Amino acid sequence: MTNVAIIMGGYSSEYKISLTSGNVVFNHLDTSKFNAYRIHIFKEKWVYVDANEQEYPINKNDFSVDVDGTKITFDVVFNAIHGTPGEDGLMQAYFELLQIPQTSCNYYQAALTFNKRDLLSVLKPYGIKTATSYYLNKGDEINTKLIIETVGLPCFVKPNKSGSSFGISKVKTNEELLPAIESAYKEDNEIIIESFLDGTEVSVGVINFKGEIKVLPITEIVSENDFFDYEAKYLGKSQEITPARISDEIKVKVEATAKKAYEVLKMSGFSRSEFIIVDGEPHMLEMNTIPGLTTESILPQQAREAGISLHELFENAIELALKK
Repeated sequence: MTNVAIIMGGYSSEYKISLTSGNVVFNHLDTSKFNAYRIHIFKEKWVYVDANEQEYPINKNDFSVDVDGTKITFDVVFNAIHGTPGEDGLMQAYFELLQIPQTSCNYYQAALTFNKRDLLSVLKPYGIKTATSYYLNKGDEINTKLIIETVGLPCFVKPNKSGSSFGISKVKTNEELLPAIESAYKEDNEIIIESFLDGTEVSVGVINFKGEIKVLPITEIVSENDFFDYEAKYLGKSQEITPARISDEIKVKVEATAKKAYEVLKMSGFSRSEFIIVDGEPHMLEMNTIPGLTTESILPQQAREAGISLHELFENAIELALKK
């Protein structure tokens, strides 16, 4: 039997979603093959949580846990932490030092993809199109005139290193820009301000499935709100249509671009990339490397459409991690 630590929680606003994702993984693993352990990672505590919700502290020196006098170690880690420290490279580097395999990409790829402006800067030379953008670090002078001249209106103000649409604002007037910047700074000390791309939004998962890079069916995002914000993403205020209602020609372009990004970055594990299709061309917004794994989440929807069950999806990730 393989001991699997499913890490969930994290230090960011996304911790509740991560706990849901982690529990879905826990409930879908084959108990005849895996001993699954729910590990909650929070700033104030790292604990193993048993079936009775009893907590046992994790020994961070070797990522083990003592349960009633028995020391338990783990053969592999299933990473279900959205945001820091699970999606930004910190946990990946920690497990690499401990030589414990884990299901997500390596620490460099995690750190790069978590930083939207670095990710887009790396991919641009490979012909992957993006929005026009303007960057701010906390403490920088805020020249609203120059920002609007650069990106135009409407525009989007986003925390540079954050997921789940926390702190993102759509700015339609000059007066809305400063409050949007302040809102984004509550989530991150770096900001990316992007031009509005008027087109169809799609999301596409790319995974390594049984040793081959596989592009999953594309999902079209139709938000009831002004954009795909937190409510739209997690509280049912959007339609997620899989497969997307796009032409075969555009489908081929999106698939090729998503796969190219995965290969260029030497990715492993899951990825889910977001694009806006403008004049038939996909423009990349971001790549998530620990996408939501709840039964309603986009990547599991896409896997189901491709004939891959959650059980197969999660077991495949563990098996590939053990072969790394």
